[in-house]
Amino acid sequence: MAESGSLPTGFGELEVLAVGMVLLVEALTGLCLNSLTILSFCKTPELRTPTHLLVLSLALADSGISLNALVAATSSLLRRWPYGSNGCQAHGFQGFVTALASICSSAAIAWGRYHHYCSRSQLAWNTAISLVICVWLSSAFWAALPLLGWGHYDYEPLGTCCTLDYSRGDRNFTSFLFTMAFFNFFVPLFITFISYRLMEQKLRKTGHLQVNTTLPARTLLFGWGPYALLYLYATIADVSSISPKLQMVPALVAKTVPTINAINYALGGEMVHRGIWQCLSPQGSGLDRAR
Repeated sequence: MAESGSLPTGFGELEVLAVGMVLLVEALTGLCLNSLTILSFCKTPELRTPTHLLVLSLALADSGISLNALVAATSSLLRRWPYGSNGCQAHGFQGFVTALASICSSAAIAWGRYHHYCSRSQLAWNTAISLVICVWLSSAFWAALPLLGWGHYDYEPLGTCCTLDYSRGDRNFTSFLFTMAFFNFFVPLFITFISYRLMEQKLRKTGHLQVNTTLPARTLLFGWGPYALLYLYATIADVSSISPKLQMVPALVAKTVPTINAINYALGGEMVHRGIWQCLSPQGSGLDRAR
């Protein structure tokens, strides 16, 4: 179905339409919420801090995931991939960059919050900028490797979106997967879990625990764990034994991460919430013009 109008193996007409509609809802919700976060950062001076720069990096990454989902949704509703093989490689690269940047930005926020709440010192601008640059350069580096031959991008089972090709299960894929997963999933997950765990232990004693210390790590596990399990299974068994519909579940679950992150990091934060309200309300816009 990649470039034709025929239905993919294992999917019916209504199922393709359902996947397209789910992706469309996920994409538009994630784009709207993260665009509000980005807009509030740009228009609210109080939010222009090193700590919120890390949240901005996460919002940009999650917006990229939502844009990737929007392309997949459009293709699913068209019942074909209209952008050719080069478009598939570009779509896979863009999706992989933003996914890795989202995971690593979450870990950077966790470390930044630990530094802020436990050391009682503000995160420096040069530290925050260095973290953001490292996150995006590292993500671009790992996402570029499949384009250079270590790993490979190909169509998802639905044939209307592209991701890391796990169907081969050969030594090339296995070596790339384990190396990439260690540095871009398990290490960020470890940093996130340890940072919030140490922060919880310290702040619970003082009664000033104002941050949800379990949701970020759970979000990483919920959003990207299914992909990790699918990729791991592909290294030890024939992935074709899993139905195409079940293989699409990790992609659909991962596309919910931008919405969850926006609610947790932006809408759940009092200052960001106030910044978003100022951007949306006529009174806030009037104050901005007055300044």
